[in-house]
Amino acid sequence: MDAELTAANTTPLMMMALRAHERGGPERLVYEQAPRPTPGQDEICVAVRAAAITFAELSWPETWETEGIDRTPVIPSHEFAGVVAEVGPGVIDLTVGDSVFGIAPFDRDGAAAEFVVVPSACVARKETAVSDLAAAAAALPALTAWEALCDKTHLAAGQRLLIRGGAGAVGAFLIQFAHGMGVAITVTVTSASAEARARRHGADDVVVTTAHSEALDLPPFEVAIDAVGGDVPEWMYASVRPGGRLIVLQEPPSQELADKYAVRAVFFVVRTRRERLEALATLLATDRVEVAIAQTFPLSAGKAAYESGSSPKSRPGKTVILVP
Repeated sequence: MDAELTAANTTPLMMMALRAHERGGPERLVYEQAPRPTPGQDEICVAVRAAAITFAELSWPETWETEGIDRTPVIPSHEFAGVVAEVGPGVIDLTVGDSVFGIAPFDRDGAAAEFVVVPSACVARKETAVSDLAAAAAALPALTAWEALCDKTHLAAGQRLLIRGGAGAVGAFLIQFAHGMGVAITVTVTSASAEARARRHGADDVVVTTAHSEALDLPPFEVAIDAVGGDVPEWMYASVRPGGRLIVLQEPPSQELADKYAVRAVFFVVRTRRERLEALATLLATDRVEVAIAQTFPLSAGKAAYESGSSPKSRPGKTVILVP
């Protein structure tokens, strides 16, 4: 009997998760059982209710390794909302049962699973009136937009801001936050419906472009932010006045083009800050920002959720995995 009890006590708790055992794209993802994680010092375990997708994350080195060490199998999706299921040593400001949302560090397992363990500083409490779906979808794009505007640009009321990609998840928050700062906002989009959304969010001028637009003749801006990703077109550099700033969110900019146009080009990876998550929680609870959801998938169809990133979306916003 003692041997049976010992064996039972050492059997790891399991959960269902979306995992990849080899580097690659969505084709590597499998829905399977995995060990349920246990929180350590200053960490919490969250029962996930919603996990939002950033499609590019499967191409990030941080997804697959920590300090150069391979850590497969990995669990993707780092933007989540759920309920605290367990607290680790040192956690005094959160308790089991709290509704929370946040961002898991990019170099550790994410939230496409029934449970995720994160540092307690990476979450904030969520009002019960705010859906898990909206909170998960807002966490990363809102904090990215906030850091770009408040920490990287030093914009002042009345100055001019150019946003490339105003219809995306980050772009939508950039417009809404910049509008509240009293900035003159010009946005590029690729459709008439996206133009209407950008104006509703607070854009002053909207330019409809095509995917193959090679140049735009725009007046100089103090700051330009590329929220599209991929290769930043040269006209973005040319649109910033000499001495101004170009903020790039997906990959490091071309220093050659930055030098050519005498602009300061900045790339950054968003930092998860408790105080900004708390401020975002207030904005969500008071309906002061709009959160767009493109589509949802159950956790069991997580592979299909990631595969959907290669197809045009009929609606703007984030793709979110729902965990029953």
